Amino acid sequence: MKTPRVLLISAVLTGLLALPITRRALAQDQPAPQDQAAPQDQAPPPDQTQAPQDQTLAQPQQTPAQPDASPAQDPPGRVARLSYSNGSVSFQPGGQGDWVAAVQNRPLTNGDNLWADKDSRAEFQIGSTSIRMDSETSVTFLDLDDRTTQLRLSQGSLVFRVRHLDDEDRFEIDTPNSAFQVQRPGEYRVDVNAAGDETDVTVWKGRGEVTGGGDSFVVIAGQRATFNGTDKLDHQIGQVPTNDDFDSFAFDRDQHEDKAESSNYISPEMTGAEDLDEYGHWNYAAEYGPVWTPIGVSVGWAPYRFGHWAWVAPWGWTWVENEPWGFAPFHYGRWAFIGGGWGWVPGPVLVRPVYAPALVAFVGGGGFGVGVGVGVGPVGWFPLGPREVFVPWYHTSRVYVNNVNITNTRVSVNQVNTVYGGAHVAYANQHVANSVTVVSHDTFVNARPAAQGMVKIDAKQLAEAPVVHNIAAQPTRASVIGAGRPAAARPPAAVVNRSVVGTREPTPRTPFEERQSATNVRAETPGKPASPRMEEQGTAPREQPPSTDNRAAAPNVPRPAVVPRPPVATGHPLVRSAPPVQDRPERNQSEAQKFSTWQQHRSAPAPRSAPHSSAPAHSGKPKGGR
Repeated sequence: MKTPRVLLISAVLTGLLALPITRRALAQDQPAPQDQAAPQDQAPPPDQTQAPQDQTLAQPQQTPAQPDASPAQDPPGRVARLSYSNGSVSFQPGGQGDWVAAVQNRPLTNGDNLWADKDSRAEFQIGSTSIRMDSETSVTFLDLDDRTTQLRLSQGSLVFRVRHLDDEDRFEIDTPNSAFQVQRPGEYRVDVNAAGDETDVTVWKGRGEVTGGGDSFVVIAGQRATFNGTDKLDHQIGQVPTNDDFDSFAFDRDQHEDKAESSNYISPEMTGAEDLDEYGHWNYAAEYGPVWTPIGVSVGWAPYRFGHWAWVAPWGWTWVENEPWGFAPFHYGRWAFIGGGWGWVPGPVLVRPVYAPALVAFVGGGGFGVGVGVGVGPVGWFPLGPREVFVPWYHTSRVYVNNVNITNTRVSVNQVNTVYGGAHVAYANQHVANSVTVVSHDTFVNARPAAQGMVKIDAKQLAEAPVVHNIAAQPTRASVIGAGRPAAARPPAAVVNRSVVGTREPTPRTPFEERQSATNVRAETPGKPASPRMEEQGTAPREQPPSTDNRAAAPNVPRPAVVPRPPVATGHPLVRSAPPVQDRPERNQSEAQKFSTWQQHRSAPAPRSAPHSSAPAHSGKPKGGR
C-alpha cells in the first residue's frame, strides 16, 4: 500500500515543479496580447519570404517594454527630408523659437517652418513627391502623416510633382486666400504674392481643385488660374506661361530622379533615396539580395557615426547623418558588414516602408564596468543588421512595432513577438570591429558631431555590454534646435503670422508638439465648383522620356496596417469657418464662358526650355545635391 502512495506523491510533486517552466515556455510561444486584436494587414507583405533568423541566444539583456499606446496615437509613418538648399535657407523646429540654418537630412514634420531667403532655393521630399521652394518662400508643415500632406504657403513659389496618389490620400497647399487640393498625380506650381492677396495655380499635368471665398474651382492641365482677393475671390483662367528659371531648375531635378537606378531596388515611396546612385553602387549579396555600398567614405567610417542626434517629436531621439545621401540608409532598411565593408540592405520593395528615427540598438545599462550607459554617462549604439528587430524607444502600439519592422527588413510578426517575449538576442553588428559608437552624454544631448566626441572603450568590455531599450537622456534646447547655426535670415513677421485657408483642420498634436507649433489656419468648406467639371484635355507640355524614366509609372504601393485617427475636434482658435459654397447660376455661366475662351485661345504646348545643367547663380554653394 505504501509504494503506490509514494509513487502518487512523487508524480504530484514533479508536476508542480514543471508547471512554472511549462508556463514560461507557453508564454514565449504565444503572441503578445496586443497582437491578438491587430488587423490582418500585419502579416508580412506578399514578396516577403521566410528568411533565416540572425538573432540567436546571447548574454542577458534588458527585456523590451511592451507597447501600450493605442494605434491611433502612433507616430506618422512618413516625414519630409530637406534634400537640397542653395543660398540662405532657414529652419524653425516646431514653428516656435529660434530660426537656424537648415541642415540637410534633418527630418521635417508637423509644425516645422522653412524659409528660402532672397536669391535662395530649397527642395524637400516626401516619399516619391519632390517639392521645390523658390526665392523668398515660406512653408509650414501643417499636417504630414501616412495619408495627408498639408502645407502652408504664406508667400513665394512652389513647384512640385506628385507621382502617386491613392483614393484616400490628401495633398493640399494652403495659401492666404485659397486652398489647392491635388486630385491626380501630376506637375504643379503655386505662387503667392508678397501681399498675400493673390494665388496663381499652374497645372502642367494633372488636375486640382481650388477652394476659397465661398466658391470652388477646378484647374486642369494646360491652365494657369489666378485668384485675387481674400473674403471673395476673382477667378481668371489663362494659358500656361513659358518656363522661367525656377521651372527649368525643377524640371532638371525631376529628370535626374527619373534616371535613378536605385528605383529598381527600393520602394518608390522611400523618402531620400534619389541621391544613392551618385554616391555608391549596387551589387548582389547571396544572403541579402541587392545591397548598396557607399563610395568615398572616410577611413574608420561606420553607419551612425558621422552625424549627430537631435530631438524630433513625436519620435524623440533622431539620427541626422552628414553625408548628402544620408537619409534613406539611416531611416529604412538595415546595415550589414559584407566582405570587409559596410553595405545597406533596403528591405522589401513592394511595400511602403515606415520611417524610423534611427535603426540602431543602444548598449550600456547599470552595472557595466566602464560606465557606458544612457543617462549621465556615455551613450553607445550600433546599427541593426538584416532580420534584426527594431525596438522603438518612443511611445507606440504593437501595430506600429510590427509595421516598422516588416516593411524595413525581412522579419515576421512571430520574430517580433519573440524579441518582445524576452528572448535573448545576439546582434551581428555588435561584434564587428569598430561598429559601436560611444560618445559622452554632453555630445549626445547637445547635437554635437558624434565622430568628434567619441569615447574610447575597451573592445572586450564593449562587446560584452548589454543591449538596452530605454534612453534616459533628457533633451535640451540644443537637442531640439539641432546642429544648425543661428540663421542669417528669417521671414518677415507679417509672413510668419499670416493665416491661410484650409479645407480641413490640421490633426491635433500632443502637448509637447503643441508647445512647438504655430499653425495659423482658417477653415474653408469645399463645395460644388462654380466651373463645370470638365475632364483633363490635351497633353501636358512636359515630355517624359519613357526609356529612362524608372519612377514615373510607379505601381500602387501597398501600405502596412493604417489605423484611422480620431476625428478632428472643431473650434480651433486659429480656424475661421467659411460659409458653405452656394450654387449661383449666373456665376456658373460666367465660369463656363471663361473656360470656353481659354479653350479657344489654347495653342499647342510650347516646347520645354532646355533644362539647366546646374543650379542658378545664387549666393552660396549648393548643399548636397545634384
